[in-house]
Amino acid sequence: MLLPARDAAATLDRAIASIRHQTFPGWELLVVDDGSVDGTTELLAALARDEPRLRVLRRPREGLVVALNAGLAAARGELVARMDADDEALPERLAAQVAWLDGPEGRAHGVVSCLVEHAGDAAAQAGYARHVAWLNGLLTPERMALRRFVDAPVAHPSVVFRRELVARHGGYRAGDFPEDHELWLRWMDAGVGFGKVPRVLLRWHDLPGRLSRTDARYAPEAFFRLKAGWIARWLRARPALAARPLLVWGAGRPTRLRAAALASHGLRVAGYVDVDPAKVTPALGGRGPPVWSPSALPPPGGAFVLAYVSSPGARELIAADLAARGWVEGRDFLLCA
Repeated sequence: MLLPARDAAATLDRAIASIRHQTFPGWELLVVDDGSVDGTTELLAALARDEPRLRVLRRPREGLVVALNAGLAAARGELVARMDADDEALPERLAAQVAWLDGPEGRAHGVVSCLVEHAGDAAAQAGYARHVAWLNGLLTPERMALRRFVDAPVAHPSVVFRRELVARHGGYRAGDFPEDHELWLRWMDAGVGFGKVPRVLLRWHDLPGRLSRTDARYAPEAFFRLKAGWIARWLRARPALAARPLLVWGAGRPTRLRAAALASHGLRVAGYVDVDPAKVTPALGGRGPPVWSPSALPPPGGAFVLAYVSSPGARELIAADLAARGWVEGRDFLLCA
């Protein structure tokens, strides 16, 4: 199990205790201490004295991606389980995920996740709670693959993956993007199958200091920039779909700015779709692609739609509308935001 930690003394003891209580005995926990200065180093030294399965890799403060890759290089097992210093693994987590990968379905897949529990206040953290509910609704490999352009289809600290994938497809990459989502997009593009144990096996905390809340690499625009390149690659791998006119559902300014990233990867937007009659126009200000109402969409096969609307509930309404018209997700449209 790979656990990076920086200044995590307040929660690390709880996280490690949850690993020590695993029903699966054959684990090794590798904690990469990324230059902590808050007592994390001393805490790890004390815990390691009593737990021979705990290894500590002390590193200079170089950031999460460097720490993760250092941990991957030092890992010795065939499987790598991820864990974060502020989360908790339920006792059956490792046993259930290893059994899935060793089972008849899992042998054809490289990564397995699980359902996660929102360990926080659902009212105060409503956006986070919605994200957890969305993640927990992606239960099949096919569903996760289709919805990967909306957001990362698995919680990073919930996964177990085959270590050979790192040698074959590369580990974590640094850049102005979320390192976990980039890894999943790259591995899925390479054909790696993702599964999910349909049980809650991780308590996922959302503390104020999480990188996903404080680092620009996890801002919404960073996700859209990252996804644009992989969407373009996905379409180019399917020439029959790429040959259709490309429509973007959502004609507001934020959607147009996000969709503009597609052009940098060679995709031309032929038009926009919007439910707001005030936005429907042959061409915006006489220039640019037209904006159509959903009723003006061609029959299935006449275009390919990327749904870029991210308002809560909007994706589901768009998918239902297109399905009612006979459009098939993955063949006629993708949800991308």
